[in-house]
Amino acid sequence: MKLVSWNVNGLRAVMSKGFMDIFREFDADIFCLQETKLQAGQIEMDLPGYHQFWNYAEKKGYSGTAIFSKEKPLSVRYGIGAEEHDREGRVIALEMEKFWFVTVYTPNAQRELTRLDYRMQWEDTFLAYLKKLEETKPVIFAGDLNVAFKPIDLKNPASNKNNAGFTEEERNKMATLLESGFTDTFRYFYPDKEGAYSWWSYMFRAREKNAGWRIDYFIVSDILQKVLKDAAIHSDVFGSDHCPVSLEIDV
Repeated sequence: MKLVSWNVNGLRAVMSKGFMDIFREFDADIFCLQETKLQAGQIEMDLPGYHQFWNYAEKKGYSGTAIFSKEKPLSVRYGIGAEEHDREGRVIALEMEKFWFVTVYTPNAQRELTRLDYRMQWEDTFLAYLKKLEETKPVIFAGDLNVAFKPIDLKNPASNKNNAGFTEEERNKMATLLESGFTDTFRYFYPDKEGAYSWWSYMFRAREKNAGWRIDYFIVSDILQKVLKDAAIHSDVFGSDHCPVSLEIDV
């Protein structure tokens, strides 16, 4: 089974940059998006063979997620069941036969960390949500988690210390999540691989220089380690300031 996740940073813009060709080339069983920046009815996508699920933010042109699945899920959930967190269209969960598939767009702490306190609340609520899902089936979740976990996960860790996405607080929450029974699939396969990034600033020719951050993840319940096949970061795919990430799993 091939799973793909991509923060498109505005789906309508990426549609004009070859999204459909990229989508078809991946031929994923499940393909999820973050930061679609859409409202209902703003786009029509013809995706034969796929079931479509969308979660929109109340605020126009902001956030939003989507999942396209070849297999029809048993059930679908939108949001994490907390009103203060569910206005921004950040989470969709599909109940499949053998696992839950969740896409998530984690809130950014913002410059000067103006949203860090909110981010901390989100982290606790989201982890509790995942653990609740896990009571019935293993969980696979994917998306832009807006954190580079270790110094190896960004080009310039020293100069970015205490910047949004690389604060001790955010990294500690990621550690807590992984210690709660989850596996970062890319590092499971490539624990020491350097220069593996999924996001690059549009400034200072960052992508050309590969001065990036790894903030897009596939994370799974530990029990699924034995069926993992491979994980990849597709830095050769353009169209957004993020590139797609993927997971191959025999489940």
